[in-house]
Amino acid sequence: MLNGKIKILACAVVIEELRSKLPAEIECETLDFGLHRIPEKLKASLQEAIDKSSDFDTIVLAYGLCGQAVLGLQSRSATLVVPRADDCIAIFLGSREAYLKEQHENPGSLFLSKGWIEGRIDDSAEPPKMPHYKLMVERYGEERAQRMQAVYAGKYRLKHYKRMAFINTSSETNLDEYRETARRRADRLNLRYEEIHGSTAFMEKIAKGLWDDEFVVVPAGRPISFKDFWPDADKATMPQSETEPQ
Repeated sequence: MLNGKIKILACAVVIEELRSKLPAEIECETLDFGLHRIPEKLKASLQEAIDKSSDFDTIVLAYGLCGQAVLGLQSRSATLVVPRADDCIAIFLGSREAYLKEQHENPGSLFLSKGWIEGRIDDSAEPPKMPHYKLMVERYGEERAQRMQAVYAGKYRLKHYKRMAFINTSSETNLDEYRETARRRADRLNLRYEEIHGSTAFMEKIAKGLWDDEFVVVPAGRPISFKDFWPDADKATMPQSETEPQ
């Protein structure tokens, strides 16, 4: 049940699916999707938003682990709540169990959802410049910097991936526009296109304040740690996943 004054900090990708489920009295702040490209920048922006939200009892981070960007975040006055998920793929699939099943049965997949498509700013096929590209030019010269950029772009394009999976978590019946966008991206990356069923379970729990064992709940004054997410992580290797190239 929702108790006290609650604020949600949400990625632009997740908010597209979450907003309609939230009670009107819950304040929600949306952070730019592009922050995911540099986890340390995402971490800094989240901490800044948390620090500016000192008059709330609970702050929900509608994120996953997200490249470990949420690790170390803390609030002096509010309880922090985060889905126990590797990234937003697990949120759209409804559970980490469903996420792990998908990873096991369909390795080599990139994922899209309505929220991913709506939340994106750049729809270009071109990869972004590698971090600190201008500094590399100054330090090594344009020619060598371009070679380094080529290596970066090659890794970025994730050529070993085989499938583009559109996760349908929306109750809307007309998703043709989003499906077509996903198909175009699949064609552009030479991937086969499939549509898979997602779940709103995580988002329903966020909206209703049901913090069960699929959520990390951290009291005020303590930073979020890796063990909060995966207490038994030292006993098993965690799978890696990627979302659709940014």
